[in-house]
Parts: sequence; structure tokens; C-alpha cells
Amino acid sequence: MADLSKYRNIGIFAHVDAGKTTTTERILKLTGKIHKLGEVHNGESTMDFMDQEAERGITIQSAATTAFWKDYRLNIIDTPGHVDFTIEVYRSLKVLDGGIGVFCGSGGVEPQSETNWRYANESEVARVIFVNKLDRIGADFYRVVKQVEDVLAAKPLVMVLPVGVEDQFKGVVDLLTRKAWVWDDSGDPMNYEIIDVPEDMVDQVEEWREKLVETAVEQDDDLMEQYLEGEEPSVDDIKRCIRKGTIALDFFPTYTGSAFKNKGVQLVLDAVVDFLPCPTEVKPQPEVDAEGVETGEFAEVDPAKPLRALAFKIMDDRYGALTFTRIYSGTLKKGDTVLNTFTGKTERIGRIVEMHADERIEYDQATAGDIVALIGMKNTQTGHTLCDQKHPATLEPMVFPDPVISIAIAPKDKATVDKLGIALSKMMAEDPSFRVETDEDSGETILKGMGELHLDIKIDILKRTHGLDVVVGKPQVAYRETITKRVEDGYTHKKQTGGSGQFAKIDYVVEPGEVNSGFVFASTVTGGNVPREFWPAVEKGFKSMMGEGTLAGYPVLDVKVTLTDGGFHAVDSSAVAYEIAARAAFRQSIPKAGPQLLEPIMKVDVFTPDDHVGDVIGDLNRRRGMIKSQEPGPTGVRIKADAPLAEMFGYIGDLRTMTSGRGQFSMEFAHFAPCPNNVAEVVIKEAKERKGE
Repeated sequence: MADLSKYRNIGIFAHVDAGKTTTTERILKLTGKIHKLGEVHNGESTMDFMDQEAERGITIQSAATTAFWKDYRLNIIDTPGHVDFTIEVYRSLKVLDGGIGVFCGSGGVEPQSETNWRYANESEVARVIFVNKLDRIGADFYRVVKQVEDVLAAKPLVMVLPVGVEDQFKGVVDLLTRKAWVWDDSGDPMNYEIIDVPEDMVDQVEEWREKLVETAVEQDDDLMEQYLEGEEPSVDDIKRCIRKGTIALDFFPTYTGSAFKNKGVQLVLDAVVDFLPCPTEVKPQPEVDAEGVETGEFAEVDPAKPLRALAFKIMDDRYGALTFTRIYSGTLKKGDTVLNTFTGKTERIGRIVEMHADERIEYDQATAGDIVALIGMKNTQTGHTLCDQKHPATLEPMVFPDPVISIAIAPKDKATVDKLGIALSKMMAEDPSFRVETDEDSGETILKGMGELHLDIKIDILKRTHGLDVVVGKPQVAYRETITKRVEDGYTHKKQTGGSGQFAKIDYVVEPGEVNSGFVFASTVTGGNVPREFWPAVEKGFKSMMGEGTLAGYPVLDVKVTLTDGGFHAVDSSAVAYEIAARAAFRQSIPKAGPQLLEPIMKVDVFTPDDHVGDVIGDLNRRRGMIKSQEPGPTGVRIKADAPLAEMFGYIGDLRTMTSGRGQFSMEFAHFAPCPNNVAEVVIKEAKERKGE
């Protein structure tokens, strides 16, 4: 039986360009998985095996691989850093037990790191921190440690100190053993020697080691007492305390180095083994009922218990669809028939493979704690639970955000039409934040996603991976509508055509709801004027109309409807009649309630060199941006702003022009806000033209 205490399911996550994939490559090299190092900037890293990844030098899909370090099995997932692919990070964190947060030594805690850190906190994932790129100009380990405290409100536990900085960076001092690891300039990670601490660093090392020990012994009252009485705890005792505190998320062991120059990665691997939890040390996954409410049962990590597994990613490749699955409890064998609780259907397990980027090794079975890919699953999607047929259960599903941007595409010729449908359904299975709809009026295919880059890459995949030529329209913003006034109104639905008729009379109040409340329905009817059994029909009628507002046909947010009175007919009243009345009432009253168009506002985070700050701020103001803060750093200024998505199309090109190619930015959806009148008029006019009104 597999020894689960020797398993580590970990992910590597960070802001775009902090060096995650390079760090993963070094880990694979050190664990003997690859023999030649691939570099991201040459477009030949092992983990980025999509064409689009190699070209753009960014990670789009999270790749999974397995490696071994000192008899421990590491299941590693390398995640993207770019904000448009946050969903990949989110769903990876859901199935991991621990993580390595990589920060850039000069860039520090960047916007996407904050988002990823927030997700990791929500998923309660224990982490170690690796401050990378310490050989870069402007790198400062101590500044990044302070940023982790200030920006992420986290407690970094400094485990190593750098020897030298920028181009003088040679190695690190391990505070626990008081030994320095120094690498030569050959670039071979194995060319290092362990020496005594350099003389000029002795005092600094003692000062930081004292902080380390003080924080660690807080995890054990007996050790703390001995320490306060002047007794130095052993290295093993300190490690035990650090492990306990790391798993409890009290602090995060912090390391530094340069993955690109092969310096410092071994200590991070040791930390993964020493301090991150094995599958049995994390909270077991809660089981939920059909409504998504926790049942109080848990999927305990035990190969002998009934099977509980979560499909967290679908990937299509030349061998067919791969379903990446984390097994929480039980054992999964080749040829088994399992139940998918989401679809209610059974699936037969064809082949079980372990992934190493895009190579695979076949297995006959996998047990609790494993992360494997299954081949031949027909109806399983991201977030579905696979379980034992005799003991069904559902694991907590994943929640995905709604898209904020859409784009219309059309096939160039008739031959492409069928292929396009197949390709898009595969792509939707792979990425739950990517949606496809057909516009019934125009017959166009609408792609919806999380940002411009997200859709850009989807079009690229259609063209390259699937060989389909499509015509692409202009990006469209996903607007919403709401109301601003309270309206008291009434509606009577009467229909008499031979036989029984239809009758429903409702009096109601329509008013703006709380922000983010969606649709709220209440009834204050007394005395049976509208019998209680018809209230759900009234609610259903109003709710069914929320998908299309009266201004420009966009979904309606935050409306409260209260049924106050009405009338009914003993023979002619029915649920259908009340539903029809409520639908007509919505159309009648919403235009009177001060309807208003809402636009998506994005959280924009721009980095610019000092000499272009004025231009960048001026440009953001022109785009109706609200500047929130400016933070000077060693190599430039970070500007945070809120700006409407409609004004941010093509921003990367303009930013590069303004900053001579040195500016960077990222943005993510923040909230919806009322649209200025002049903008709203244009949007409504365009919507009416599209409908041919």
C-alpha cells in the first residue's frame, strides 16, 4: 500500500513573469525528471507544451506532473499567473494540499499574487514562499518579505538569508543549520558547497535565527518554556514546530534564490517535504447534498473507504480527452464502473495515467491522495464527483465567475460550421469560465470570457489547434440593467376562449434591491386574495424575465418584488395564469421604475517606469478611470485604478507605446456601476439596431 505520509500534492502559483514555470523546470531537473533544462524565454520549457504558451512565454493551462525527492512523491501542478486564467489557479488550489508561492525579487507582491493568495487562503492551502530572481537588478529580499506582511497580511517565516544581491548573488544561508550554500557560476544546480557563514553576516544570521526560533516554539508550550529558560531547542524540534505552524497557516516558511541561475531551489524542495502537509494532514473534503449544503459527512483520506474523487480539469489532446482527477478516498481501478453524482449516470474507467507534462505512464489503479488523469470519460466535466455506486456522495463543487466580455465569431465557409461546434464544445469542457452562446436574432456565435487575452487565446486555439478559420467581430462588454425607483402597480390577466378561461389579478411593488441581492421576492398578501399555492407562480413569472431588461436587453440585477394584493377566480385561476400575469407585469412596470444601464468596472493595476507616470495617469483619466493609489518601487511606480471595461480595449498596445515597451498591467472584474448617460445612450441605440428595431 502507498505510504500517504510520503505524498505531497503541491501547486506553484504566482503573478505572471515571477518565474513559476522556470522554478518548476528546476524542480523537475533536480528530481531527475528531465535531463536537459528547457527555458521559457526560448519557448522550450517542458511544462508549457501548448504552441500558444511557448510563443507568448506564459502558462495558460495548469500542467500536472509527478516527481520524487528524497523518497517523497511530489504531485506538482504548475498554474498560470495571468489574470485572465485565474480560474485555472482557483480550480488547482481546490485539489492541492500545499503550495509554493513564487514572488519576483524585484517586482515583489504583484496584483495577481494578491488574487492567488486570496484564493489559497479561501481554500486553506498551506504554503511556502520562494522569493525568486534575486539576481535581477533592483532585487531586494527584505523588501519583498515586508510586502508579504503589509500587502498580503501574511506572516513570512524567514528560513534563509541571501549571500550577495543582484549580480553578486551567490547563494543562501540556512538559518536552522547556520550553514551557507554557495553555488558557482556554471549554472549547474549540483555545483554548490556548504560552508560556514561569511564573517560579515554572522550577526545578521543570529538576529534572524532568533526571530525564527521564537516564532517556531510558540507552537509548543513545553519547548517555549525551555527556550525562555535559556535552553536551545534541537533542529528537529524546531522543524516539528515549523511544520505544525505551516499546516495551521500561522506562518509561511520563506526562501529565496534564482531559479534561472539554479540557485536555492534544493532548499525549497526540502521545505516542501519537511513543512507542507501530506494528504492525511489536511481537513477532509466535506460532502454536500443536491442543494450544495454540507451534510456533515467527510471524504476521509483512506484507500479502504468508499471511492470519492473530484474531476478538476478536462484537457483535450491527441490521445482523446483527459480528465484530471484528485482521489480523496477509496481506490480506483482500471475497468471500474463509477457513478457521476452530477449527471446521475455511471462511467467506466478506461485507462489511468500519470502525467509528466505531456507524456504519460499507465497504472492499473490509483488510491486516496493520488492526482491522476483518466482517459475515456464521456460525460464528466470540471467539478463533477465520481464515487462508488453503492455509496453515492457529492463533494463540494467549484464555483466559477461569470464572463465580462464577449466577441462574435462566424465561420468563413460552410465546411467549417459543424467542425466549429465540435471544437467549441471541447474548449468549453476544458475551461468552465469560457462560454459559448448563439444570438438568436443574428445567428452569430458569441464567445464569452474573462478578458481580452482570454478570448484572444481561444481564437488562436481555434485557428491553430483545430485548424478553423473564423471571422472575428469587435469585443462586446457584458452590460447589466437595474432599476432606481419604487413603483406600485397592478396587472390583470384575463382570457376567455370557449371552455375554461384564464384569470389572474396581482397588485405589487417593484423596487431596487440591495447590491448583489439578485432577485428577491416577498408576499404580504392576506385573506386569500391570491391563494398561497399561486405565490410561487408569481415569483417564477417575475424571475423568468430577469434575463432580459427593457432598456437594451441585458440581464437585470438587484430587483425586489413584493406581492401586496390581487384577486382570483374559483374556476379560471391557475398557476399558469399567474405566471403569465407576472411576466406581463414585469414588462409593464420596469420601464416606470427608472431603469438604468450598469457597466462592468475593472480593477486595473499598472506598472510604469518613473518618467512615464504622468502620461499613464492622464491616459487612465481619459478612459474614465478613478485612480486609487500610487506606490513607488525601486524600478518604477504601481498605479491602481478602477476603470470601465468598455474603455480598456487595446490598452496593452497604448501602454507599451506610452512607456517605450516597459509598462505592464493586469486587470480583473471588480463590480458593476451605473453607466454615464452619454455612454448608455450609445449602448441602447446599438442594442436596438442589432434587434432591427
